[in-house]
Amino acid sequence: MAGRRGALIVLEGVDRAGKSTQGRKLVAALCAAGHRAELLRFPERSTEIGKLLSSYLEKKSELEDHSVHLLFSANRWEHVPSMKEKLSQGVTLVVDRYAFSGVAFTSAKKLGLADAATRGEFGRERYEDRAFQERALQSFQQLMGDSTLNWKVVDASRSIEAVHEEIRALSEDAICNAAQRPLGVLWK
Repeated sequence: MAGRRGALIVLEGVDRAGKSTQGRKLVAALCAAGHRAELLRFPERSTEIGKLLSSYLEKKSELEDHSVHLLFSANRWEHVPSMKEKLSQGVTLVVDRYAFSGVAFTSAKKLGLADAATRGEFGRERYEDRAFQERALQSFQQLMGDSTLNWKVVDASRSIEAVHEEIRALSEDAICNAAQRPLGVLWK
């Protein structure tokens, strides 16, 4: 597989939908199948920008909405060089949230979940509010129609294993077609 580009697999959706759990399971399954794969989560909270965002999300600090949007964007951009390098080296990147979250969450703020609201610790962070998450989901759905990504919608209300198996199969297809469009997965 030397010389083959890695696939970019983006997991998007509302808070507490299971993206982090599925991302970890997917990377483990892909590695077990012989693929080189890594998980990235945004916001990536270890950088200085990420620490500012973490404090904001945990309701420990206040930031102006436009500044928050720019910080989320900057947090993604600071990782683009290493992401490009890894993809060019044949590493598949499974990304827990990316640019679509930024647009959907910013849009949800201006506009104005069912299963996600029943999951553990829902409401702990700033945007974990049922009405806000419903607006974010509407924004995600609108963005999917305007996107060049190869979007697949996954019903996250099923068992962890059933969701994992569907995402694993979709991801294997994306890896085989890595030269084509990146795969986006939306939880609903």
